[in-house]
Amino acid sequence: MTTTDPTTARTDPADPAATAERGALLRRLHEASELLQVVNVWDVVSARAVAGLPGTRALATASHSIAATFGYPDGERIPRALMLDMAGRIARAVDVPVSADLEAGYGDAGETIRLAIAEGIVGANLEDELKPLPDAVAAVRAAVAAADAEGVPFALNARTDAFLRGGGRPVAESVADAIERGRAFLDEGATCVFVPGNLGESVVADLVAGIGERRVSLIGLPDVPPPARLAELGVARLSYGPYTQRVVLGTLQDLATSLYDGGVLPSGIRPLN
Repeated sequence: MTTTDPTTARTDPADPAATAERGALLRRLHEASELLQVVNVWDVVSARAVAGLPGTRALATASHSIAATFGYPDGERIPRALMLDMAGRIARAVDVPVSADLEAGYGDAGETIRLAIAEGIVGANLEDELKPLPDAVAAVRAAVAAADAEGVPFALNARTDAFLRGGGRPVAESVADAIERGRAFLDEGATCVFVPGNLGESVVADLVAGIGERRVSLIGLPDVPPPARLAELGVARLSYGPYTQRVVLGTLQDLATSLYDGGVLPSGIRPLN
């Protein structure tokens, strides 16, 4: 009896022409004057539920959420093949461009981007992990070169961990580091610079001034200004990381608690699966 290895099983391959078309669209969405909001998803059913909304122009996967789905901790602990397989399933299940969180590139940013494009992925987050700048720049260069070699317009959201891994250093130092790294990544062909952190308006304004309008990407944490204000400040992109999955899991846990306490299923359940 033949069995299929779930870590390598995949659906039909992506159509190269469709991939290139979606890549061009995703690049345009990053360059447009309107803020690009991408709600992070982690499997096909969550992707289809969000993709079906009128306001959805693109989707992004969350590496943390996909890893958790398969029982792995975050931080490239999930095998690359399994992460890419899920990202590819998502990309082929929806009609909007999909950007994937590919962490730090699994030790070979160029090859990881090439494999992602083969799955229909047309954009990616790539973390610098606050490595020495020459190493971080080399990874971005390899990622851009791989996309160029595949002939696919690719939206590389080059991430700097200047705030997440900056320790207790002054905010101004992290801002300066993020700007230096961001400019270097843009010089290598990155589409925008992802600076995750719970950043207030003044910090966001400094980042946009230093990196460039429509070049900064953020995550929607509590202190980050609302989308309308981010658009006014010149931010390109706003995503939500693993928090979307956490909201869903919290709702599921609350429902289970209610059912155990004698409650019933709510009315008006939407058949989204």
